[in-house]
Amino acid sequence: MDNEQRRVLIVDDSKLMRQMIRDTLASDDWQVVGEASDGCEAVAMFERLRPDAVTLDIIMPDSNGMDALRAMLRIDPDAKVVVVSALSQTKRISEAIRFGAQDFIAKPFLPEQLQQTMRLCLESVLV
Repeated sequence: MDNEQRRVLIVDDSKLMRQMIRDTLASDDWQVVGEASDGCEAVAMFERLRPDAVTLDIIMPDSNGMDALRAMLRIDPDAKVVVVSALSQTKRISEAIRFGAQDFIAKPFLPEQLQQTMRLCLESVLV
């Protein structure tokens, strides 16, 4: 990954939150290859784009983040997914980790915290 730009798919129903995540990761040399506002759109984009990592909100309209996480892991069992959600969703966050998410970031997040978590998420591929 050293010479290639890291590719990320951002999934959140809030346009403002997608923008914050996009700006934070772009400043850390990530290429945002797609943005989805619900789980169904996220799964279709994940399958088509095959990003290196995904940021995933849990609570979204239509298909939620948990359904999207399960579908992404069926497509690619090694998918690197970081849940970005409100701390009030603690039960769902721990469920997401059990299902295979790499980690989680609580909203609101510090930019450095998201950048570091995403880097560590990818490094776990190389270990």
